[in-house]
Amino acid sequence: MTLWQKITGALGSGRRSSSCHGEGLQIDSDGLKKIGIVGSPNVGKSVVFNNLTGAYVTVSNYPGTTVDVSRGKTALDGQEFEVVDTPGMYSLLPITEEERVARSILLDESPEVMLHVVDAKNLERMLPFTLQLIEAGFPVILDLNMMDEAETAGIEINVKYLEEELGIPVVTTVATTGHGLETLRRRLKTYVNR
Repeated sequence: MTLWQKITGALGSGRRSSSCHGEGLQIDSDGLKKIGIVGSPNVGKSVVFNNLTGAYVTVSNYPGTTVDVSRGKTALDGQEFEVVDTPGMYSLLPITEEERVARSILLDESPEVMLHVVDAKNLERMLPFTLQLIEAGFPVILDLNMMDEAETAGIEINVKYLEEELGIPVVTTVATTGHGLETLRRRLKTYVNR
């Protein structure tokens, strides 16, 4: 039994889940594969979302500001995907209302890939959530965002080693400038269609 099954009580192969909105089945109204963007508040999730979808979401430096769930579409090599920008969360065990909403999205919608956006200069503090997602069986891509700030702070990250140890794709970005986003798009397309 995985950590996720223990947390949710989800057994069997169905996509039935329990959430703060009650028990339900995944309903996919438009048939598009989903990319879920998860991560702590203020790591650049909404900026990544804006870049992927061409949409605009107000970005603020106040914790938990992405209270509403933002949805948009993106095309990766001609294939259309729905992108879901979840409220900030630190763990699969929700404490705040924002975390409960984000967890419900993970449970109810089962995105094909979780793009875990982290602040590269605080990677050590953010990796436990990455490990929870992996242990829960989610297909995860780790986005080390704000790499420019990490480099300015003298932080060096061996991305190849991190990728090998975690067993998931790892990309580096500076979402505010667009650096690394084309690589991210390629990795998303490859990973979702594996």
